[in-house]
Amino acid sequence: MAQAKKKSSIKVKVQKFGTALSGMIMPNIGAIIAWGLTAAIFMAPNGWFPNKDINNLVSPMLRYLLPLLIGYTGGRMVYEDRGSVAGAIGTLGVIVGTQQPMFLGAMIMGPLSAWVLKKCDQVFQDKIRSGFEMIYNNFSLGILGMIAAIFAYFIIGPVMAWGSHWASVGVDAIIRVHLLPLANIIIEPAKVLFLNNAIGNGILVPLGIEQAATAGKSVLFLMESNPGPGLGILLAFMLFGKGTSKSSAPGAAIIEFFGGVHEIYFPYVLMKPALIIAAICGGVTGTFLFTLLGGGLKAAASPGSILAILIVSAKGSYLGNIVGVLGAAVVSFIVAAIILKRDKGNCTDDLAAKQKQMEAMKAESKGQATMLSEENAHESVKSYANIQKVIFACDAGMGSSAMGASLLRDKFKKAGIKIPVTNTAVRNLKDENGLLVITQEELADRALQKTPDAMHISVGNFLSSPKYDTVVANFKALTQVEEKPKKSAKAEPKVGSIDNVDFNKVKEVDFIRHDQHLGTATMATSLFQDAMKNAGKTTPVKAIRINELDDDPSHLVIISPAAKKTLAVRYSDIQTVVVNDLLQDKKLQEVIDKLQ
Repeated sequence: MAQAKKKSSIKVKVQKFGTALSGMIMPNIGAIIAWGLTAAIFMAPNGWFPNKDINNLVSPMLRYLLPLLIGYTGGRMVYEDRGSVAGAIGTLGVIVGTQQPMFLGAMIMGPLSAWVLKKCDQVFQDKIRSGFEMIYNNFSLGILGMIAAIFAYFIIGPVMAWGSHWASVGVDAIIRVHLLPLANIIIEPAKVLFLNNAIGNGILVPLGIEQAATAGKSVLFLMESNPGPGLGILLAFMLFGKGTSKSSAPGAAIIEFFGGVHEIYFPYVLMKPALIIAAICGGVTGTFLFTLLGGGLKAAASPGSILAILIVSAKGSYLGNIVGVLGAAVVSFIVAAIILKRDKGNCTDDLAAKQKQMEAMKAESKGQATMLSEENAHESVKSYANIQKVIFACDAGMGSSAMGASLLRDKFKKAGIKIPVTNTAVRNLKDENGLLVITQEELADRALQKTPDAMHISVGNFLSSPKYDTVVANFKALTQVEEKPKKSAKAEPKVGSIDNVDFNKVKEVDFIRHDQHLGTATMATSLFQDAMKNAGKTTPVKAIRINELDDDPSHLVIISPAAKKTLAVRYSDIQTVVVNDLLQDKKLQEVIDKLQ
């Protein structure tokens, strides 16, 4: 048991690291495609329609725009707005420090610059006196940004230039001796473990961009995004599968091949792990044909659709790209067909049966009964009463989770359930009240870590899970649950009343700074701090702007009646106390008496 937990922990850590890398690239894929299309169409002399003037855009986009966007995004992941600016400044130092495109350098300096700024703020920000916050915020960011840029220029830039050069030399050498296809022995199993975005966008895309900048195209863009292996496996299920796996395979094949959502075939492989051999054989075959026939792309194909591949294919590479994709599909189909036909023991198992079997095994291992009693079923329904939002979470927060959200949204609409359903990446999940998180089984641990207070449901396949019907049934049953008669309760305190505040959760008291009333908020903060100090209370007191608040009950915001509505529109979980006078209202002393 301990060993299994250790393996799970290692897998989660690897997924987190990979997601951090891909998280810097994924939001900027559109910019990478814009650069690739500009180069493919207008770059002289190899573009489809060479144009000297438009060609002037290609080099600045590659050298400055893309690394700065990556560094900005990496900084934002670590420390939001301040971190994003620090990340961009630090990235500029590594850009200027070398003549090579600095994508890997940006992926280092963006998060590093933001992390240093965050640590500095944690040490000094609470020690700044009221009224001097803006001076500290601006100059600390400027000074640390300058230091990060200089450090990147003299240290990180030369190191990354040396590393990028030898990485390119190594990739070129591997390609020349036709050993690159062997990389798919690692890539294909890693994809099925939901590391596809980490490998593709975190590693192969940055290396591919640098190679494409010098060679005009790169086969690295095709190694993870090739839809051929998944297509072959799904075609095999169409002919030789059983039950739900067979009936769902045609739709999954269309989505995988034309929509580029590779995650859709992962549950089929996980259901019969021997099929990973088919994926590996297909991936190796595809990469071998790409390199043999001169295939390659000008930019990343994201999502990994045949349509996206054709759009960003380099001039003269269409034959190699098409043959590579189809060759991978044919080989993976043959191998998968052999495995499915020879697998007599479990050939009747389908996706739904596998999911039900797994749930039953989990229940049995925990000593739970398979059938719920009437009372337990009643409690299960009532557990949905507080759900206010449903979020689908996948690794990238785009393809598969978007389709799962759309499917459940449609079921909700037909059932008359008015609860919002959205999708996001696991890394962007935030713990909040009334949240139901639906994610893939491989990502369930990470989702639970991000949102420990939410209700969680894990599924094997976002597009064909019987759990959706259970969710819908439970929401509908809420209207049929007989509530016990309630005793007449006292009128609830008004919003903004002290009686509504849970002071055990309060970790910070905030006054809102408005441009029109900056002095009042600053003075109120100073007076409140002095009163807290005289009372021997240690809870921090700050004056901040309204958009700097975290929507969390640990924040107690003291506001005027005029600001009450503005705050209510933006935030739902913070606690508030409404006072008529920020400087001398009697409620202020009551708040101090209740604080720690």
